[in-house]
Amino acid sequence: MSEPLGKMLLLSGAMIAGVVPLVYYGIQKAFSRTSYYQLAVEQLRSHPEALEALGSPLNVHHLELTDRHNFVDIADAKLKIPVSGSKSGGHLYVYSSREGPFRRWHLQEVFLELSDGQQIPVFKLGKESGSEFEKE
Repeated sequence: MSEPLGKMLLLSGAMIAGVVPLVYYGIQKAFSRTSYYQLAVEQLRSHPEALEALGSPLNVHHLELTDRHNFVDIADAKLKIPVSGSKSGGHLYVYSSREGPFRRWHLQEVFLELSDGQQIPVFKLGKESGSEFEKE
């Protein structure tokens, strides 16, 4: 009786070990497809000073899902996206909001913090109109 139980436990453990990475990968993919994530990465890719500091090619890495800086609710999203290049690495900090569920996300602020502590402002919501974006 213990042999079938042992095989069942071994098989269950193997299935769980295979499912957990798939779920983690699925969550990573879901984050990378969100508009606030994509908009922030687009801002970084079009910011010459940030690209120069990082070096090419630019690599955008997976979020650390357990990092307390990564937070999303109905109206606000805050992300800390690991990035690197040939010269340096760091994190792209993203602050985004929306007026309610099913509404469009709008970037509020995006800045790059390099591993040496230097911060490069990449994007900040325009102050005059409150709805237009401007690069810094």
